[in-house]
Amino acid sequence: MRIQKQSYAFATEDSLKRWFYLGLSLLINATGHSLTIVTNLGSAVWTASAVNLYHLWPLSLRATLFLCGVIVVLMNALLIRKFIWKRIVGNLLFTFPFSFLIQLFTQLISKSRINSLPLVLRVIIDIFGILCVALATSIYQRANIVLHPNDDFMQIIRFRYVHGNATIAQMIHYIPPVLIMVTTFLTSGQLWAVNVGTLICLFFQGTFIGFFDKHVFKGLKHYDLNIIK
Repeated sequence: MRIQKQSYAFATEDSLKRWFYLGLSLLINATGHSLTIVTNLGSAVWTASAVNLYHLWPLSLRATLFLCGVIVVLMNALLIRKFIWKRIVGNLLFTFPFSFLIQLFTQLISKSRINSLPLVLRVIIDIFGILCVALATSIYQRANIVLHPNDDFMQIIRFRYVHGNATIAQMIHYIPPVLIMVTTFLTSGQLWAVNVGTLICLFFQGTFIGFFDKHVFKGLKHYDLNIIK
């Protein structure tokens, strides 16, 4: 009885820790995304691809983002060769607090008039925002309770196909949105929401995530990887 009680307590403590880190990562993520939005120096790669699709067809940006999320959820199921409904629902549910917090933080940060600062300072703030997003991604991928579909896509590639290499996984994970942007550019002749921040995300986001995995919150391991391997 004593051993069982200790095991139960450990499991409860472990679960609480994961939920705490998930909540913390959502706040960090919203802060980072909001800083990159307010500085207006380029959206993240997947977001930029959705913005370019939005300018090409009649759907709203919110509907476009949701549709892209659903498509990525289906891609994830194909990659792990099974439908895990709890994981799929979690992917979709993640988008609600994610979107709400980004909208709220963007409104709050906009009042600080960051966008009126000199370009050099805005670039520094934008890079800090990108680092915040990478840190948040590292945290909630390790907690692995619920993930944004795009980050789940990267996690599956990382641990199922490229032996845990975050840099390579992130580059592969960006192939679909880059192809979308190339296609929309060839169709419309215009490219939206792409700037220095987008390029930094494209080439270095995976490296940043791998760095934070090793050096920030070292006691937080990657949970439940057996589901995607």
